[in-house]
Amino acid sequence: MESMESMESVVRLTVGAAGELLTLQRAAYVTEAQAHHDLDLPPLTQSFGELSSELSEPGVTAVGLRDEADRLVAAVRFRVSSVEPNVAELGRLVVAPDVQGRGLGSRLLTIVEEHLPASVTDIRLFTGERSLGNLRLYARFGYEETHSTPTPGGYALVHLAKRVP
Repeated sequence: MESMESMESVVRLTVGAAGELLTLQRAAYVTEAQAHHDLDLPPLTQSFGELSSELSEPGVTAVGLRDEADRLVAAVRFRVSSVEPNVAELGRLVVAPDVQGRGLGSRLLTIVEEHLPASVTDIRLFTGERSLGNLRLYARFGYEETHSTPTPGGYALVHLAKRVP
């Protein structure tokens, strides 16, 4: 069987893809909500209008992977920090549940690193402490835990950072 990586195409996601991205985001975060016993995760409660607004911000870059049927199967967003212009904040890395485990998350992390502005020296992100697959993925890519913060839901957010090579 041909690997998914060889079949997907990389696309820049704009406001026009907000509905499709929101659907993917919600599908991907259901397992996170279950793992953390928290159905109020921001990716699940974000509205279409909020996502559209986010995608229209000049500092936000959203990248997706489409399969051979043109279905959006994975996506990620990042922005250069307005406070620290050498820092990129990565978020909402999502992969459709039916294609997880095929390297699409890894592909997205690689794409982000290849498309960061030259001024960026560090990437920061966070994930839930019970997101073990995500924590393993980020560790493989050289992210290290910097700190954790408690949430009202009774679990911690693990904050990670990486120096850009």
